[in-house]
Amino acid sequence: MSRTAGQTAAPRMKVVSAGLTDVGRKRNHNEDSFLIDDELQLYVVADGMGGHAGGGTASRIAVETIDKELRRARESRDNPFATCANLQDSLLPDALRTAVEKACLAIFTTAQEDPRLSGMGTTVISLVVRDNHAFFAHVGDSRAYLVRGPLIQQVSEDHSLVNEQIKAGMITPEEAKHSRYKNIITRSVGFEEEVQVDVMGVVAEPGDVFLLCSDGLANMVEDRELHEVVQATPDIAQVPQRLIELANERGGDDNITAIVVQMCV
Repeated sequence: MSRTAGQTAAPRMKVVSAGLTDVGRKRNHNEDSFLIDDELQLYVVADGMGGHAGGGTASRIAVETIDKELRRARESRDNPFATCANLQDSLLPDALRTAVEKACLAIFTTAQEDPRLSGMGTTVISLVVRDNHAFFAHVGDSRAYLVRGPLIQQVSEDHSLVNEQIKAGMITPEEAKHSRYKNIITRSVGFEEEVQVDVMGVVAEPGDVFLLCSDGLANMVEDRELHEVVQATPDIAQVPQRLIELANERGGDDNITAIVVQMCV
């Protein structure tokens, strides 16, 4: 994982970031991986699945491949990181989607070559910041949130069985929290050779905080509480630790990973 302090994100705003992962209180190994690349302004959380070897391997390949592919894209003739005035004209969403697709193929290929890794896969939630634009690429049930003033909004949509049931009116959001199917995802990176990747873009404002997290945090802490921690913690570097402590206080049923990215003037 690469980490560079204090980089300027744009003529008008800079980015401050922090991230942390924790095994939680019920697992004996951590299958989550995360990436903070402030030089590229790329941030990724990946929650692996497929056993001790498989899950950790899948999430690690995901973050490393996404970083490598976007660095390669930046050196290409059609540099997607070139300043772009309009959100809809940026080449970054396609570059980010392609990087996740390359990660999917890399994980799948590795699993085919080693029977011990058969069936491994990972979620991915990734963020690239360029100027005042924030782009996300997403597969699975790891989440991205936007905290803006008094509001918190989930930017990503869970690719999970319970979310499909909620949308179909079969269960309520409250029932979903206690469903025995809440850990079943409907898309993952690497389980198959190809995957459909959701991409989203947001025009950022000064003071915005983006939170990326694995379901080990999202399943244990309410959105309202995530917002409260972000708002009540003046030093953004302390936010991931406080969120992880809160999830562990609730039982720490899974690995817990959080990255916060703050837009500053």
